[in-house]
Amino acid sequence: MEAVSKPFTSVWAREPRRPRSSGLGREQIVTAAVEMLDAEGLEALSMRKLGARLGAGATSLYWYVANKDELLELAMDEVWGLVEVPDPDRAPWREVVTTTAYGLRVTLRAHPWMANLFGRMPMAGPHAFAMTDRLRRAFVRAGFTGVDVYLASGTLMGFVLGQVIPEIGIRQVTTDGRYDPAGMVAVVDRVAADYPEMRAEFRETVEMDPEAARAMAFDFALLCVLDGLEARLAAARATEPAVRERE
Repeated sequence: MEAVSKPFTSVWAREPRRPRSSGLGREQIVTAAVEMLDAEGLEALSMRKLGARLGAGATSLYWYVANKDELLELAMDEVWGLVEVPDPDRAPWREVVTTTAYGLRVTLRAHPWMANLFGRMPMAGPHAFAMTDRLRRAFVRAGFTGVDVYLASGTLMGFVLGQVIPEIGIRQVTTDGRYDPAGMVAVVDRVAADYPEMRAEFRETVEMDPEAARAMAFDFALLCVLDGLEARLAAARATEPAVRERE
């Protein structure tokens, strides 16, 4: 039997409702939801608990959002609005992309609950579109064309998420005591007995400040991504004269 797909729904598919006479508005609800998510995590958020935090019943919240997923859409877009993205008309494309990458890293680390929502929630809010448009225009100004504009933007987003989501995971298991760095070193030292060079390098790495090591890894990888994108542009420009001659 074929699976029946659920119709796509989104809080952005309809106009926001006007506040009721109680004075509780959507902006106030979203701000409180982000604060709760930051303090207690994704699993702790519920319409009932949020209503209690705001001094209102859960039914008051349903005037603005149909369910928890819609509330999370609003909360995610609120956070996207915190990411610094320079105006691509006023800055070189590498500066725009670099600033955006660092801004994304800072923002996601400050709001770790976001890591569990990628792919589950649509990025269809005004802040998400504004960020995406600035990145798009930066890559257009760099020289990317057609679908390559969005592939380049997707490459940047994929890089940042691939770097930051493990950072968030490591920080969580370290903070709650599930991860013992000293114990891990002892285990690696034992099981990697046949790889003395790797063992020595691992010890040196462990002795570094973890935050400094992660920042250094992010810096190195981001430069590689940008250099790769720039090399792709240079290669495309180099082939243009040959293509014109054949035409």
